[in-house]
Amino acid sequence: MAVQLDARPPVVPAARHARQSRGHRLSRFDTRYSPYLYIAPFFLLFGVFGIYPLVYTGWVSLHDWDLLGAEHTFIGFDNYAQLMGDPDFWHSVVNTLGIFVISTVPQLLLALWLANLLNRQLRARTTWRMAVLIPNVTSTAAVAIVFAVLFGREFGMINWLLDQVGVDAIDWKANRLASWVAISTMVDWRWTGYNALIFLAAMQAIPRDLYESASIDGAGRSRQFWSITVPLLKPTIIFAVIISTIGGLQLFTEPRLFNSGTNAIRGGPLRESQTVTMYMFENAFAPHYNFGYGSAVAWLLFALIAVVAAINVLILRRLGGVRKEDD
Repeated sequence: MAVQLDARPPVVPAARHARQSRGHRLSRFDTRYSPYLYIAPFFLLFGVFGIYPLVYTGWVSLHDWDLLGAEHTFIGFDNYAQLMGDPDFWHSVVNTLGIFVISTVPQLLLALWLANLLNRQLRARTTWRMAVLIPNVTSTAAVAIVFAVLFGREFGMINWLLDQVGVDAIDWKANRLASWVAISTMVDWRWTGYNALIFLAAMQAIPRDLYESASIDGAGRSRQFWSITVPLLKPTIIFAVIISTIGGLQLFTEPRLFNSGTNAIRGGPLRESQTVTMYMFENAFAPHYNFGYGSAVAWLLFALIAVVAAINVLILRRLGGVRKEDD
């Protein structure tokens, strides 16, 4: 007797089908939304400690906000109008840009040269590479004390060396350009090694085959550096320039500690080395306590950084360092 087989597909139980459907929805949810959950903590912290203070500072800048007073009168853009005609503010802007140029350009060039040396086959390479970071981990206060002694007018070592070659002593704190040089030297000493390690890490990613091929073709180390290393380091150089720009225009600790004594926040007797951040602190806190005016200085500093960054982008575009699709 022939047995007739049932050709119909088996019936999937409703509970099993529901579990599969629920698992599929969870999988789609995980694929689509989990990346946002992973990066959400950063944006939450940035909103609390970044965006909110920025917006609040902008609101304060529109008020006559005395930290010692109880009433804060809304005055609109009067703080900004007053700031545009404030010679001390523009004096601090010139100081900031001067120190920034004198410190940043040599710093990055020295860092690039130092990274190229550390990228060679040296004995105890790891020790040398760690040693260049020592200035960066040294206390800023200790660095300022040492450099203040080095650049002292009467007993400083720099003036002693200048005297050995017949150059008169320089008052590094009372001379505007000299104070720029002294502070820039301090900044370069601290941050050159840090940037050198960034460049070194990028150099390690360059294929060695390129150097071997160039060596076979007769290219020396100098030619290899300018024809292979520098072009391939362009994205890293862009990064270092932007980071150095932001840090250089926000310079505060080094000039503040370099000018010790009474009312050091002025950056010298005639504000020889007072930066924008120092001028902001002077107005927002002691001795003026004009928080509204200091907040206006902070916003104009933000605008200054944005302008300088935009100039950097334009220069890099002209050099072909930034592709249009990367903007």
